[in-house]
Amino acid sequence: MSSLLENLESVREKIAAAADRAGRNVSEIELVAVSKTHPAEVIREAVDAGQELFGENRVQEALAKIPMLPGKLRWHLIGHLQSNKIRKALPHFELIHGVDSLDLARDIDRIAAEEGVFPRILLEVNVSGEGSKHGFESAVLERHLEELLAMPRLQIEGFMTMAPLAPEAEASRPHFRSLRELRDRLAQRAGISFPTLSMGMSGDYAVGVEEGATLVRVGSAIFGSR
Repeated sequence: MSSLLENLESVREKIAAAADRAGRNVSEIELVAVSKTHPAEVIREAVDAGQELFGENRVQEALAKIPMLPGKLRWHLIGHLQSNKIRKALPHFELIHGVDSLDLARDIDRIAAEEGVFPRILLEVNVSGEGSKHGFESAVLERHLEELLAMPRLQIEGFMTMAPLAPEAEASRPHFRSLRELRDRLAQRAGISFPTLSMGMSGDYAVGVEEGATLVRVGSAIFGSR
């Protein structure tokens, strides 16, 4: 058994165990295998192990790899999306995780209208308040939610966050809990369920699952360090 296959099985087992601890059905959680910087042949090994959902950070890198891989694969854009890459990204990614500002949302909505598509997106929230992180501040998002929901082309399915780097996974818990609680408040206010929460990476995805993540973004725990 290859190390990648062993890693993938280990991650799946830990997701299932975390779901069980939280009293959740593991079918509610999807694993996004973060394939950034890894070549198509490595991704193909994960595909052979049954993984079909992958996350890429950079549009150009993803567009070079996608044609080399099976058409059945699903792709999420998990990195920061630059406005000048929107038109290239829209046809290839089923979900954009990191819509992190009102201006970017407006640009996606406008270009989606020109292209005749309805992109599925998550709003990125900087729940930790770290200056180095992208994302809406919680209070800013609450202020602008009505305007975001009024954009006719955007399908806002939920929210994404990144916890601050920390040596212990437990340090991420309050940030993940804050996102879930924010989602619940906004859902009640808007009358929309916002079912998707993308939170948790290689170091803290089990905590993400325990706090309600429906998507976890796992790279190095599957593929190893590049």
